[in-house]
Amino acid sequence: MASIAIEQRLSTLFEEWAGEIPTLVLPLAPSGSDRIYYRLQSKHKLAVGAYNPHLQENEAFLSFSRHFHAKGLPVPEIFAENLAQHIYLQEDLGATTLYSYLLQKGDYFPDYLVKIYKRVVEQLARLQVLGGDGLDYEKCFPRTNFDKQSMLWDFNYFKYYFLRLAYIPFDEQALEEDAHTLSDFLLETNTDHFMFRDFQTRNIMIKNGEPIFIDYQGGRRGALQYDLASLLYQAKANIPEDIREELLHHYLDALEPICPIDREAFIPHYYGYVFMRCVQVLGAYGFRGLYERKEHFLQSIPFALRNIKWLFDNDKIPVAIPELRRALEELIASKQFEPFDKIKASSSLLTVGINSFSYKQTGVPEDTSGNGGGFVFDCRFIHNPGRYEPYKKLTGRDEAVINFLQHHSEIGNYLQDVYRIVDNAVEDYIDRSFTHLQVNFGCTGGQHRSVYAADCLARHIKEKYGVKVVLHHIEQEKKDWKN
Repeated sequence: MASIAIEQRLSTLFEEWAGEIPTLVLPLAPSGSDRIYYRLQSKHKLAVGAYNPHLQENEAFLSFSRHFHAKGLPVPEIFAENLAQHIYLQEDLGATTLYSYLLQKGDYFPDYLVKIYKRVVEQLARLQVLGGDGLDYEKCFPRTNFDKQSMLWDFNYFKYYFLRLAYIPFDEQALEEDAHTLSDFLLETNTDHFMFRDFQTRNIMIKNGEPIFIDYQGGRRGALQYDLASLLYQAKANIPEDIREELLHHYLDALEPICPIDREAFIPHYYGYVFMRCVQVLGAYGFRGLYERKEHFLQSIPFALRNIKWLFDNDKIPVAIPELRRALEELIASKQFEPFDKIKASSSLLTVGINSFSYKQTGVPEDTSGNGGGFVFDCRFIHNPGRYEPYKKLTGRDEAVINFLQHHSEIGNYLQDVYRIVDNAVEDYIDRSFTHLQVNFGCTGGQHRSVYAADCLARHIKEKYGVKVVLHHIEQEKKDWKN
């Protein structure tokens, strides 16, 4: 559906709920789904509006949210809904996720972050046990339980979208037998509580120091261990093993008063579910990264494989899965997903110059390095936010423009193609000791699309390679814009 129609529908729903016309309708950063979010604000009211074309997801989310909220669990309050139009309004929880804390932590895991994680696992235990009590599991989809069929679906996803695309040979019958062996073991534990299914840091908001959970519409009845495994072994979170152990036992301490458990029986199944979750996310990374070629997911693969290696090295898999283990060990040994040597890259002589420019005003920038040429990427076919009045005085660095481009244009896929082309050149230039590469992004006015694209590539190159990047926004710097 067109963004203008969605905004109109949400504005009408907001006015019906608040009794006021919203003065702000701001698209928010996209999620990894078809859901589109907006922040709506009037003089006295504030809400987040959601549009999601999938009716079952909406019904599950709204039903679960009202159930959890009535029990005092940390989830957003639902303000209004119109399921016929696929929209609803919920409490605005701000913009800070637990993932944003991880991005700030650097190379060590600080004490304040451990304290936040402890509060998260305390609330997780409450959500699973208290929230699961009396929940209408008939709202779950595609199944009410995380049962053997669900696990085998995850294994097939892993098999065909990860192992196949990574060119790792396997005996399909033996691999299938291993999948059945592992799933049978996992189902020996208690599977009668609410399982969030995708319990990871992007789905945990932090407001006033407290965690609040979102995006649990894919939840179902299942084992307690799965969500804890999802959180503590989230690939890029890279939590040190001693802290994982500490958080595991803190969770069990919080769980015991509301759901007595046998710790000795719980822990082997916990590590089994850690492995199951690793298999599941590798399937997702394979589809998003190897098949759809999205760089973000490719970057997560090495972390997931290191988690699996740790499980193997420390004998944490409590059942024999010989073919599955052989295929994964071959994959790990191949090192095909290990990132480019950043130490080698950052110590190279290469400087990458990145420019945004206007075709209408300045034209393609001259390469002053003396090498001539470089890449020139045309952004003019990307949906232009500058055509709309609210964005005309903004640039590609403003949140509203960024969210517009991410939601309502193909710039994400465009940049993935740019990254693949430029990465090949950067790695070749590092290996050959070249000193300069220039990359230019042009759009009509050099204000929105090209600025955003240039910023994204600069960040990507710095994070992946650590080489020197010189960034210029030519049209904006003419206006005394501080870069």
